Amino acid sequence: MNSSAGLRLAWGLLLALAASLWLVAAARAVPEAPAAAGGLKPITLNQALSAEGDSLVFPVATPSWPVSLPDDWAETRPRHLGPIWYRAAFDAQGLQGSGALLGLFIERVCSNAEVYLNGQLLHVAGRMREPITHNCQHPQLVALPSTLLRDRDNLIDIKVAGHPLERVASWQRAGGLSALQVGPYDEMARRHATEYAIDVSLPQAVSATLALLGGMLMALGVINARERHLAYFGALSLGWALVTARLWWRNMPLPNYDAELLVVSCMPLVTLAAVQFVLRYSGTRVASVSAALYAQCAVVPATLLIGGANRLHTLATLWYAVLLLEVAVAVGWLLWSTWHTRRQRMLAAGSALLGAAVLAGLEIAQQRGPLATGWQLLSHMAIPIVFVATGLRLTSQHGRALQVAEEGRETLAQKVKEATAEIERNFAQLAELRVEQVTERERKRIAADLHDDLGAKLLTIVHTSDDQRISTLAREALEEMRLSVRGLTGRPVRLIDALGDWRAEVVSRLGQAGMEGEWTSPTDDVPQMLSARAYVQTTRILREAVSNIIKHSGASQCKVRCTIAEGDFQFVIQDNGKGIPLELDGRLDRGHGMSSMKHRAKQLQGQCLVESGPGYGTVIRLTLPLEPHSSSS
Repeated sequence: MNSSAGLRLAWGLLLALAASLWLVAAARAVPEAPAAAGGLKPITLNQALSAEGDSLVFPVATPSWPVSLPDDWAETRPRHLGPIWYRAAFDAQGLQGSGALLGLFIERVCSNAEVYLNGQLLHVAGRMREPITHNCQHPQLVALPSTLLRDRDNLIDIKVAGHPLERVASWQRAGGLSALQVGPYDEMARRHATEYAIDVSLPQAVSATLALLGGMLMALGVINARERHLAYFGALSLGWALVTARLWWRNMPLPNYDAELLVVSCMPLVTLAAVQFVLRYSGTRVASVSAALYAQCAVVPATLLIGGANRLHTLATLWYAVLLLEVAVAVGWLLWSTWHTRRQRMLAAGSALLGAAVLAGLEIAQQRGPLATGWQLLSHMAIPIVFVATGLRLTSQHGRALQVAEEGRETLAQKVKEATAEIERNFAQLAELRVEQVTERERKRIAADLHDDLGAKLLTIVHTSDDQRISTLAREALEEMRLSVRGLTGRPVRLIDALGDWRAEVVSRLGQAGMEGEWTSPTDDVPQMLSARAYVQTTRILREAVSNIIKHSGASQCKVRCTIAEGDFQFVIQDNGKGIPLELDGRLDRGHGMSSMKHRAKQLQGQCLVESGPGYGTVIRLTLPLEPHSSSS
């Protein structure tokens, strides 16, 4: 990952977070609606009577006391265990008999509630006994039928089953009841839909995305031993998806203490995956750190079991701080150790992890007390967004590595094929000439070309490829090249001689394919010289062009015309075949080696143009400059 990619990733994360918070703020900032047809405006109930008891109706015989809503048990009754009743009153003048439907909106009730209107049970949100349904993140909407309403002093009784702060790991899951809002049902339903999307649907989507991404990365890391850091990041994503599932998973099949113990026990596993990812990503393995992390996964639940249910919150908060410190130390060590060696590669990943650690600290801060709505959303959504962005970046890096390896394999095979063919041709020429001196020079030329071009690429693949098969193939090809062409050399070629060679090869290949070949070139003495490189590249272009004509054109005749003018020489290769099909229009560079031909011409400061159409065959125009110094013999 280079520095520009890291900056793009950082800006992308910031924009995603800003957009998320803006959308949520816009969705929640709904202006107060005008009065409905019946004259009733939405009203908010901020006061209620509170009484303890597990009776079937509001315990009027039990002492009660006024409370302000929202009522957070973590602050008002941190050690209370058992249901709490709330009674709020409101007026609904003019609605009796009108048929208008009112709605009661409860933004938060933790963990579950039953709702009564004037003594009649209207709504049960789930199980009221262990295992209690977890509705802390689920807003509630209750229809209030007009037949049960009175003009004045309507009583809403809500029985809340929750848990004391000391028996939950997070303040967010302690018992409590938010302010109540009564208004036209349609308006309450719109607000309920908005809050449900933010508090339930969005965390569900994020958890599903994290789980899918984590599973994919784990599979990639397990399959590829050299990419084991992907497996740890996948485990980190899966673990966080499991931890955040408590935001939307309502009916866990476990009592509260067991469920809380399970959630807290997952955190050392998440920490293990995070620290191991940092170490593996930086190419470091520390056996003592790994052993300590695995031991910690057993120590954390053991201490929670020893401490018991009444110390769960205190112990969980302490362990969360320790685990967060471990991750922060690991990320800090990564940035410090790679600052002078692999700064560009590690800066973006390390910064993303450091940001995630800071956000995790914000999440831990919520375990001790309430935060503003924006900060709560930031802590819930920012970490998954960072994980998803980092996971996508790792997947992209892995995909590019595979692509580079595959391209290297194909390039290697093509280079070996070309090198083998060139060696065979030159050995045949040397055998015919039987001139030892020329043979020695030719061998040296080929050896130099292969050493500087193919040899360097083969060495690069040998030392950089993560694929053992490709690395082995490159090493074998490199050794074969060194043994086969050792001692070969070369010299500039007279253009008139090169034209003769090309003519003989082209006419011969066309004749063997059953085509009539016509070659036109200067017959007088041509003084220009071609460098060995220009000769080889031009030969490859001509071979590719003739191969395309033989394989794809369906032609019976091919004309080749060579001219020299104004310091350039040009080949015009024309066949009378069927031409390139219309469906390939605009994609000529993607097939039949035309991209390779144009690339080779460009390397020689020339150009290769292709003209084609049904009915008049294909014309290839190759124009190459003759270097000024090559005109001397």
